[in-house]
Amino acid sequence: MKILVINGVNMNMLGIREPEKYGTMTLKDLEKELYAYSFELGVDIETFQSNHEGEIVEKIHSAYKHADGIVINPGAYTHTSIAIRDALASVSVPAVEVHMTNIHAREDFRHNSVIAPVCTAQISGFGADGYKLALKGLTKILT
Repeated sequence: MKILVINGVNMNMLGIREPEKYGTMTLKDLEKELYAYSFELGVDIETFQSNHEGEIVEKIHSAYKHADGIVINPGAYTHTSIAIRDALASVSVPAVEVHMTNIHAREDFRHNSVIAPVCTAQISGFGADGYKLALKGLTKILT
């Protein structure tokens, strides 16, 4: 089983950006933790990060026939990207949307996700552990 983990805009700034909200873990640290956890689950993951909407769309397209599931944190694109939403809908691969912070407890503009309606689930507010919850949940759905 292969799961694609996609991180969007500004996620490369983990550990630097607003540590009071996102903590001090870097993206590289997060990816190491996810690879170790995926081994425990018995799944193969591939991680990807981009600040460019089109690159994220291309990566989602690559999941068609090459991945069983997607875990995605689109970052700020969550609230604006119809392109990412449509890409997820087009590949028909189960996806879980993840956010480290509780987007519903933040600024009003963050409360709406254009991505969530085409995802199997949304997890927010558990920090880096949200990714593990997404991997575990997606693994259960896929088996």
